Amino acid sequence: MTTAIEHAYRTEAARILGAVARSVGDLQLAEDAVQEAFARAVAEAAAGREPANPAAWITTVARRIAVDLRRREATAMRALPALAAEEAGREAAQAAEADMLRDDVFTGDERLELILLVCHPEVAEEKRVALALRFVCGVPTAQVAEVFLVPEPTMAARLTRAKKRIHDSRLRFAADDPGDLSARLPDALTTVYLLYTIGHARADGRLRTDAIELARDARRIRPADPEAAGLLALLLLTEARQTTRLSDLDEFVTLAEADRSRWDRALLDEGERLATDALTGSREEPPGRFALQAAVAGLHGIAPTWTATDWPAIARLYDGLVQVWPSATAQLGRIVARGYSPDVGPEAALTELATRPELFEGIVAAQALAVRADLLRAAGETSSAADAYAEALEATTDERIRRFLRRRLAEQREA
Repeated sequence: MTTAIEHAYRTEAARILGAVARSVGDLQLAEDAVQEAFARAVAEAAAGREPANPAAWITTVARRIAVDLRRREATAMRALPALAAEEAGREAAQAAEADMLRDDVFTGDERLELILLVCHPEVAEEKRVALALRFVCGVPTAQVAEVFLVPEPTMAARLTRAKKRIHDSRLRFAADDPGDLSARLPDALTTVYLLYTIGHARADGRLRTDAIELARDARRIRPADPEAAGLLALLLLTEARQTTRLSDLDEFVTLAEADRSRWDRALLDEGERLATDALTGSREEPPGRFALQAAVAGLHGIAPTWTATDWPAIARLYDGLVQVWPSATAQLGRIVARGYSPDVGPEAALTELATRPELFEGIVAAQALAVRADLLRAAGETSSAADAYAEALEATTDERIRRFLRRRLAEQREA
């Protein structure tokens, strides 16, 4: 594979798939066509005829392949025996072909529409999101498996079955159907959020950029939806702090230690406006998960220093968040906010944490141990904090987090 085609595969495959799937309305057919088009591009390059613009060439060829596959399928089925019906079908096929072979490559919304397409009501929620991450966003199966805490072969089998289920159902997503859009949008927003989370955890700027672009698309097609505004706000506010997230030694930097003068003020301003819109956008329903998370991020963003953070307000936002999204992560965030609130304090937060043994199990166990260590540190319990940091270190496999915990442990032992 040549450098240009390889670059198109790594950076544009998801967009190409989205453009083709938008034309044919079938993920499996589009994927087959795109794979064949990439193979033809490699063959053309080997023959000395490498396309000048591989992404555009592959998109056009994939659409032609999809047309051919559809024609063969229609011919094989012999579904239109009547002459008049044959003529009508021929005209419809020509119209579809003209649409698929239009000169543009990407119009901006194809991937979001494809995410909405695969968020199929007849597929289990977890599989819908996994399918969108893998085939629309281009996240490798191994990383999708990590997100859902299953072995890679298990996730591969689930993805195959889910894709076949959507293909066999023949049901399609209608972008102009408000009911269909409302039903599928929550899964689409969750997919975009997870895409950003994966990029954030791995310092992958491309995935983060893709997620922000998709969030903007969601906001554009549903400008009055508070959760679409909330998601975009959350991503922008998080991205604004990205330059201070890691030190020169590739270690995590806490909000307390971050150089806030380096935060992106333009992203913060836009995110804060959107977060306000999200919180006040619906008078009929309480704020949703993304609106509340964005509000928390916004309060961190406007605080000039760590000590000036409005912890009581953040704790109240977490009170609402655990009502609409009672995840372990949200519950730990609430306990932390209460621990730093002057009207509650770390001792009371530690007592509350001790009553929640389920938080020390599963995926958030290491995080819960680190929270306990931080609260003990805030309470001035130096020896106990050191023991807690050692326990959190033992439970953590991420090397960046381990380096951070080692530093915290050393600080407590030296205190």
